[in-house]
Amino acid sequence: MKNNIETEFKGENRLGVMPVGKLLMAMSLPTMFSMLIQALYNVVDSIFVSRYSERALTAVSLAFPLQLLMFSFAVGTSVGICSVISRRLGEQDEKRAAMSAETGYIIQLSFMVVFLLIGLFGTGPFIRMYTNDAELISMAVTYLRICLCLSMGVFVNLFCEKSLQATGDTIHPMIIQASGAGFNIIFDPILIFGYFGFPAMGVKGAAIATVAGQHFALLLGIIFLKRNKYLGVKLLKPKFDRSCFADIMKVGMPAVVMQGIGTVMTSLLNAIVITYNVLATTVFGVYFKLQSFVFMPVFGMNSGLLPILGYNYGARNRQRMMKGLKLGIIYAFMIMSLGALAFNLFPDTLLGMFNASDEMKAIGEVALRRISLSFPLASISIILGSLFQAMGDGYISMIVSIVRQIGILIPVAWVLGKLFGLDAVWFAFIVAEVAALIMSLMFYKKELNKLS
Repeated sequence: MKNNIETEFKGENRLGVMPVGKLLMAMSLPTMFSMLIQALYNVVDSIFVSRYSERALTAVSLAFPLQLLMFSFAVGTSVGICSVISRRLGEQDEKRAAMSAETGYIIQLSFMVVFLLIGLFGTGPFIRMYTNDAELISMAVTYLRICLCLSMGVFVNLFCEKSLQATGDTIHPMIIQASGAGFNIIFDPILIFGYFGFPAMGVKGAAIATVAGQHFALLLGIIFLKRNKYLGVKLLKPKFDRSCFADIMKVGMPAVVMQGIGTVMTSLLNAIVITYNVLATTVFGVYFKLQSFVFMPVFGMNSGLLPILGYNYGARNRQRMMKGLKLGIIYAFMIMSLGALAFNLFPDTLLGMFNASDEMKAIGEVALRRISLSFPLASISIILGSLFQAMGDGYISMIVSIVRQIGILIPVAWVLGKLFGLDAVWFAFIVAEVAALIMSLMFYKKELNKLS
């Protein structure tokens, strides 16, 4: 697929001129592919860890919420950066676009320092909230400290990817993500089990392979960003602009909260289900790995759709925005429906990849079938969220996310568990997605008035 944004439309940015259907595919397919590779890595990583020991998989599952929080800040801020850059390019203001990118780079480096401190001083207290098991604490803390203290690969890598996507470039971000994930997949078994003369390091080896892959992707990201036609970003001497900072954070912080609220939800739900069976936390961790195969392609489409909507919002082209939104919803709904079907037909096979015991399968099959029924509903809310972010109203997505995951899912899960037991807890996901869809449609009606 050709992705040279300089040639096809006589020097114009294709975000504003290419037919929307063709543009959405050109923007989304490379990102969807790279995110599928990332999802494959997430699953393979857990499969290798589960082969090392079931307790190692439990330790990584306990570490996941804090790791997810780090990704929430990296991804959320990057979404803000992408939104602002694409809008500035739509307004034909390349100088402000470059200034926004440099300001976003400084923001990402600042968050990196914050998570370095959390990695050094916060990992132990966090894991001890869930367990007193010395072995689990040791493995989880080791894994977390490596991932958090060496998080530059996450923050700068995502900054480069989203900045490139904002200009209409999706091929290079695909190469960046696929290369990093491929690096991880290769070195995971080598470092976990100790092949080719390396010592067997277990979860520590998994963490080292993860961080090394992220930094490999970072190097590629910097190289590609320096070559980009639309952004003359100075990474060695970046300039900070207050107004650009405000624009980025207006979209970025709600996206951070929206992403980070998943950490709170995961932690609280782990606290609920662990009272029934410690393996339920392992099942929930495995579910998150498996659902990435369904959600990652939709998020990839979201990443391709966001700059299209943002650019054409800046250019005041409502017709192109609405067509892109409609196609995004149709494709996302199809993907999520297929995912729900797979989770309902093959839960035993999916759990078997993680060397699940009979007890774990008994819990997991019920969980996968019931949670996956919420997938098609979630697809519509996700795509509508990209419209809110593209228009600079990221706070809407934040509100919907908070209500869905904290205001509804957790209380409903607690009540269902108390009334009917562990198997009923998973129905809370369906209730939460119904409420989120209703809210998203109400906000969408308000945004249509703004577009008019």
